[in-house]
Formats: sequence, structure tokens, C-alpha cells
Amino acid sequence: MTQNSDTRSAKMGRRRFLYGVAGAGVGLAASGAFAQQIDPSTGSPVYGTAEAGRAPDVGTFQIDPNADTRRNISSFRSRHWSEFFPELGVGVILADVNSKALHYWSGDQAVYRLFPCSIPVSEELTKRGKTEVVRKAEKPSWTPTADMRRRNPDLPLRVEGGSPDNPLGPFGLYLSWPAYLIHGTHDTRKIGRRSSSGCYGLYNEHITQLYGLAEVGTKVAIF
Repeated sequence: MTQNSDTRSAKMGRRRFLYGVAGAGVGLAASGAFAQQIDPSTGSPVYGTAEAGRAPDVGTFQIDPNADTRRNISSFRSRHWSEFFPELGVGVILADVNSKALHYWSGDQAVYRLFPCSIPVSEELTKRGKTEVVRKAEKPSWTPTADMRRRNPDLPLRVEGGSPDNPLGPFGLYLSWPAYLIHGTHDTRKIGRRSSSGCYGLYNEHITQLYGLAEVGTKVAIF
């Protein structure tokens, strides 16, 4: 009786092991398929799908959404504009790369806002220092940079504002550094993550608020 029971247990254990290996194989295959997708604008592995010829970040994101969701949370740090500028002027924006957060103060200090944001996908694409808002645009057009087009020659030369293929959202604040913006995004999965080619993205409702508050000449520090 004991021998038969041991034999049955061994067979059942072997079945469970084989089923487990098969299941793991399916999971690994699926995971491998995702890992093979590359963001044409950053060269980083991405998940999700994007139609051929569309903007590189439309429908894609660079961290598995099934992974630890805490990666999508900005860890806000308390910083003050006076750490970077001797006076407010017409206003100050601080972009905290480590915290993935953007702070705004109005010139009279009557308004303070704190927004989670997306940040550049790599240190190479991250530019730190002091700049300012030099232009504001509603429905900004998107022109892929020369570096983006070298990585992906199929990118369009230009995408008009308001197009579903445009990744800049409804409003953009242009900085004095060429091709650097603070803008909205249609892909909310990017907020709180390393997911851009150098810009700082906000939820569309947040860029709408900031666009109405920040004036041309607003000082910006990225650190």
C-alpha cells in the first residue's frame, strides 16, 4: 500500500513539475517577445504596440505595467526656488529629475503647484542647469530631432499639433535650450517614469494648469 502510494505521489509530482516548466516556458516566451520591442526614439526596450510610421511613443511605454507599480510614483522632495535663484521674477519652475516632479511658483508667490512628470530615459539625454520659458504654444507641432531620425529614418519630418500621432499633448512650454519642452502627453503611463528623449511630460490636465500660470520669462532649473 505504501509503495503504490509513493509511486502515485512521484508521478503526480513529476506531472506538476512538467506543467510548471511548460507554464514558465510560455511566460518566458511572452516576456522575450515584449523585450524585443525597441523604442525607435530612445533605443530602449518598450512594451505595448505602436503602428508603423506613428510617433515612437504612441501606445508604448518603457516599464512593464505588470511590474511593481511603485515605479510609477514620483517621490516628491521638498525644494524651494531660493535654492536656485536669488529672486522669483515672473515665476520659477524646478524640474527634479530624481523625484520625477515639477514645482512651480508664481512671481508673487501666491500660487504654488507640484506636478508628477516624466523624465528623460537616460542620463545621456538629461540636460541639467538653468534655462527659461521662451515661448508658449497651444497644440504644439512635433518635429523629431536629427538624432531621433538617425535612430529611426521612418519618423515623419513633422507632425502637426492636435494630431493623434503627436506626443506633445495640448500645450507646450519651450525652453531656451533647442528641442527641450515641458509639455502634455496622451500616454499617462509615462508619468513618473524614465520615458522621454529629453523633455518633461505632464498629465494633460496639469500642463493645462501650468500653461495658464507660467509666463514667458519664467525661470527654469533642472537638477
